[in-house]
Amino acid sequence: MLTITGIPAFNDNYIWCLADSNSGKALVVDPGQADPVLEHLQDNNLTLDAILVTHHHPDHVGGIKALQEQCHPLQIFGPADSPFRGSSHPVRPGDEVVWQELAFSVIAVPGHTLDHIAYYCDLDVEGRPVLFCGDTLFVCGCGRLFEGTAHQMRESLERLRGLPDDAAVYCAHEYTLANLRYARSLLPDDDNLRQFEAECQARRDRHEPTVPSRLGDEKRLNPFLRWDDPVVVKAARDYAAANGLQADSDDAVFAAVRHGKDHF
Repeated sequence: MLTITGIPAFNDNYIWCLADSNSGKALVVDPGQADPVLEHLQDNNLTLDAILVTHHHPDHVGGIKALQEQCHPLQIFGPADSPFRGSSHPVRPGDEVVWQELAFSVIAVPGHTLDHIAYYCDLDVEGRPVLFCGDTLFVCGCGRLFEGTAHQMRESLERLRGLPDDAAVYCAHEYTLANLRYARSLLPDDDNLRQFEAECQARRDRHEPTVPSRLGDEKRLNPFLRWDDPVVVKAARDYAAANGLQADSDDAVFAAVRHGKDHF
């Protein structure tokens, strides 16, 4: 049986651990810290044999060297064209990563960083297809554009938006409530957002994660996936007009929404 567990790291990171209870093998995604992973492995009698890396930022790769010293043999899959040089198995968009009986498609998602990739498996894990998307797509948000352009990020999100609605979105941070505060300010009359915010607040009050989300819900709620929704287009154009920006194309609408979040 396969399970996915979020291992908390730093202040708001999730290191995702995919475990096979039959073999005792484990895979982790973006281990920015080693100690929480090692503790989880020991507590659950698991042996780490694979790591998936989405991009080069230290809070996603900082624990890998220490894990290599403690866990071997260890396969490390990461973007081939990347400042991170620690991958034993560099992968490129269109490649496939196989672990246990699962096959993950590698998807190019530049924008947050230029090397960013995502991993998607269409086989059900805990009842749903799985998307490990790092810092590209968050619950009701998306990553900052540290290296890429608005055009690159919107195209990346469009690739993810094309995946099935029932896919579970395993992003790398618990940013949900902050993202929802911005989304609600942009779209104050959106009752679905209001209801979802209340649900997420209740989860956090119970010290429960809001991740993973369902991709169909992201398509319905997340303003960063709704650049062609007339309601979001109007809000983006109003914001752009007030801030000396343009919102006359899909890319410009997305850029205005991202600019609003950056200055919120």
